[in-house]
Amino acid sequence: MRLLGFLVVNGLVSAHAQAAQADPGADLIVHNAEIFTGNPAQPAASALAVKNGRIYAVGTDAEVLDLRSAGTRVVDSRGRRLIPGIIDAHTHILNEGGYTYTLRWDGVPTLRRALEMLSEQARRTPEGHWVKVIGGWSPYQFEENRFPTMEELRRAVPDRPLLVQYAYNRGFMNPQAMEALGVGTDRFPQLPGTELEQDAQGRYTGVVHGFTFMFIVLETMVPQLSFDEEVSSMVQTVHSLNRFGVTSIVDAGTGFRGYPKAQATVDVLARDNRLNIRMPFVDIQFGDGSTNMVDDQLTAITKTAPISPGHNLHPHLAHGHVYRGAGELLSAEVHDHENFDRPAVVIAPEKMRELVERDVSRLVQRRIPFRLHISYDENITPFLDALEKLDAQVPLDGLRWSIEHAETISPANIARVKALGGGIALDAKMALHADGFIKTYGREKALLTPRLRELVDSGIPLAMTTDAFRASSFNPWVGIGWMVSGRSVSGSEALAEDNRLTRAEALGLFTRRAAWFLNAESEMGMIAPGYLADFVLLDRDYFSVPESQIKSISSVLTVMDGRVVYGAQDYRALSPELPEILPAWSPIKHFGGYHQVR
Repeated sequence: MRLLGFLVVNGLVSAHAQAAQADPGADLIVHNAEIFTGNPAQPAASALAVKNGRIYAVGTDAEVLDLRSAGTRVVDSRGRRLIPGIIDAHTHILNEGGYTYTLRWDGVPTLRRALEMLSEQARRTPEGHWVKVIGGWSPYQFEENRFPTMEELRRAVPDRPLLVQYAYNRGFMNPQAMEALGVGTDRFPQLPGTELEQDAQGRYTGVVHGFTFMFIVLETMVPQLSFDEEVSSMVQTVHSLNRFGVTSIVDAGTGFRGYPKAQATVDVLARDNRLNIRMPFVDIQFGDGSTNMVDDQLTAITKTAPISPGHNLHPHLAHGHVYRGAGELLSAEVHDHENFDRPAVVIAPEKMRELVERDVSRLVQRRIPFRLHISYDENITPFLDALEKLDAQVPLDGLRWSIEHAETISPANIARVKALGGGIALDAKMALHADGFIKTYGREKALLTPRLRELVDSGIPLAMTTDAFRASSFNPWVGIGWMVSGRSVSGSEALAEDNRLTRAEALGLFTRRAAWFLNAESEMGMIAPGYLADFVLLDRDYFSVPESQIKSISSVLTVMDGRVVYGAQDYRALSPELPEILPAWSPIKHFGGYHQVR
């Protein structure tokens, strides 16, 4: 009887195992597409099949449709272009806790419309709250090709505090905001480089010029969101990225909330598998300014909430929320900002040497990857001088590290970074701000900023990024259009003809080549069997539309981890339903996250 029972039990187990595998068909098939795979071994195809979050077949319609079963969702692309999911290897989602409190001017074509939006939002915003526009726009995107005047801003928002921020360069405040922030008193932050404009009578105009840290501090002085509103902001931020086909990002650090506090909103979404984007992160620890930032980093990951590089905090999603190391800020003393309206901030070489000898050395010894914001070649040189000496004593030996931004890096320093095994994460700020750069440095230098052609041809690990949401727009297609056409958002020439990229090269910096920065080049950035099922159907064919239209491309179907995370037009019904936007008066609820023609 025991033997019979054993056989029955094992028979049932076997039958259960067979039942669990009874449907070998694809979970999802997309066919009738113009697929750019990014895979040199199979550059093009018309269909793909997905199983358990990964691509397992790429080929012709007939080959792939043969893999369907009764449970397969089949999507007809209707001849549209399909590309790998966009990877933004340097952005700041965790900084956007206030996304739903902020009016976005990204992509707004005229200043007239931007001011109308302010007026509409001012009428909607309840007493006790502010009307805010925080980055992502440029005066050069407007048909009028200028900043708003303070008179225009005061008329648009007469009875609520107003703060309009242009990149990390300047801010505009109406009288209510100046009073609330204490302009002209010791309550207003007077960080290095801060300048308050005054008129001929010595009265403050409401315009403030400054650098990054000053604007970060201002954000802490305005009304903050409740936790539920922050979760809503995270949902809407990710949704806005999905709209443009972004399926993965590297979060490059956030304000004054480092790990683990910054992870709280992500945890809520990850817990229920509602995080619709892969979000590896590096961590900045600001502390209170009295402590060493690398000390704070090591304390956070070894004592506060122990974690090691490569640890995924997401319980379900590959590369979902992985700790990827320290940076982009390792010391406030060596931060050279990127305010193109002013001359370059040049750091004393001994400060760079001290950073490497005192702080970077400890990260290398502990095998903690690091990234460092350096915009200008004048600062890259002393950093590499010190890093080469460190490498001779404590070998980097394959440890992943990178310079972030590197706008004016020289050919010699490109070669040095490559020799040390580092990468370079560029950004597309010149697409929005090249006209300001030209005023400061001249057109000749702008045409070679950055040295795209030399960087791509060097073979160095390389990505193009947005550095959103303050310094630039979160729409990667703005940067892709600039790399291909050489034109900034104003239409002016911003890249020399021999410093531009082909469409495949430009897209590659946001897909296959960007995967290196996530330690995922063997499973992300291509449409190929075994790769994660992240891909996008575009609303127009990137490879054939006029160059001027590239910046206007968006997704009609975004798939991440094999599931639809965004749908529009013919695929709207496939889009997941999102929770109600909080608060009810949110500018995002009424205008969306990126300008849409209504």
